[in-house]
Amino acid sequence: MIVIHHLNNSRSQRILWLLEELGLEYWLEQYRRGEETNLAPPELLAIHPLGKSPVMQDGELILPESGAIIEYLIERYGNGQFRPQAGTPEHVRYLYWMHFAEGTAMLHLVSRLYLMRVGEAAKTVQDRVEVMINNELDLVEAELGKSAHLAGQDFTAADIQMGFPLEFAVYAGLTNDRHTKLREYVGRMQARPAYRRAIETGGTYAFDSMNAK
Repeated sequence: MIVIHHLNNSRSQRILWLLEELGLEYWLEQYRRGEETNLAPPELLAIHPLGKSPVMQDGELILPESGAIIEYLIERYGNGQFRPQAGTPEHVRYLYWMHFAEGTAMLHLVSRLYLMRVGEAAKTVQDRVEVMINNELDLVEAELGKSAHLAGQDFTAADIQMGFPLEFAVYAGLTNDRHTKLREYVGRMQARPAYRRAIETGGTYAFDSMNAK
């Protein structure tokens, strides 16, 4: 049985979504952020030394990092689903967005979050980070003008991996009138039956725009 150590309002929501898309059975261990700190509880340190979520257990394997978990699940249980065939242009796009999600998008979104807490002393740097975020959202908007999904016409795990930063950006009010395709895309992804089942399983999720309405 696959076990997911799930923290509310975190990247682990990606993993629940993928497991529902794959139709795999899993067991959920739930953790809650501290009300004052918004940090993961110390109990997660017993699962992995970094004390963060998600962490997946599959037999004797203990694996953190949502991107690594997604690639593992696709490779072991995907049966060719949700990943374009190697050697195709779609596969190149798939690789790009799988790495862009954390290597670029979330790097800047989290940086902005911390810089906002610093206050006026960080204003110059924060302004620069927000320019980069806006450029990145423009890039996503342009990409969605080419196809229904980020790696091509078909839904892939890259859409799941990119879901979290795009949801975060919409929630934070960082999208604008130039990002109509992006906002429509987020709504379309959140309306997928597997996504809705993941929300029911994982509990209240702050970045779920369907529940925010």
